[in-house]
Amino acid sequence: MTGVTETTGMTVGQVAARFAVTVRTLHHYDEIGLLRPSRRSAAGYRLYTDADITRLQHVVVYRRLGLALEDIAAVLDDPAADVAAHLRRQRAAVTSRLDELSDLVVAIDRALEAEMSGVQLTREEQRELFGDGYSEEYRAEAQERWGDTEEWKQSRARTARYTKADWEAITAEAAAVEQAFVAAKRAGAAPDSEAALAAAEAHGRHIHERFYDLTPEMHRCLARMYVADERFAKHYDDLEPGLAQYVHDAVEALRAT
Repeated sequence: MTGVTETTGMTVGQVAARFAVTVRTLHHYDEIGLLRPSRRSAAGYRLYTDADITRLQHVVVYRRLGLALEDIAAVLDDPAADVAAHLRRQRAAVTSRLDELSDLVVAIDRALEAEMSGVQLTREEQRELFGDGYSEEYRAEAQERWGDTEEWKQSRARTARYTKADWEAITAEAAAVEQAFVAAKRAGAAPDSEAALAAAEAHGRHIHERFYDLTPEMHRCLARMYVADERFAKHYDDLEPGLAQYVHDAVEALRAT
């Protein structure tokens, strides 16, 4: 239960915090009619009721499944909507990536086994796991640059506890975030569009939950580095031409709200 009462409701800020979405996203849902707060406070603030919260829960689930906002609206507003058909299409899209992710997991397994046994990866294995641009110098460079920061210490403490399964999940999550950016850009969505902002939000959440507490300013610093550092820029642009700048602009748009 949400604990929302019909007499009080929840404000936009409270709902955003509870469901890990931005206030801007909620305002967008309101503007397009996908989720409109049912009540207003005496001061005119939007208030979400139990029914509104239940609808948002459905929206969040369907968004994680990859449904477009217009499809979600159709499913929620039309009792006769073919939910199974929507889910089958999403399943097909996810299945199409299984072979790619399976190969990546195999490469990760080999790297983790080598790490746990103290065996250094060969150059071929490094290229297989991290791509042709990988260099062991990157790790040393990162430690020299960030080693004294709280973020680095926090990341080292967290990752030291991760299991093999954790790393597999982390890698899959990162790949999914990158593909969300790619999909948004290829669809012609602007960096401040709902799709791009959702990808930027997922990017920040991934870092915040997996590595270190990510402040809005640190998120923007990372985005600037993706453009300024030619190695990061190449990584993103190899996925989709111009993606590094697109990711930067999406993060800036997200953190400007």
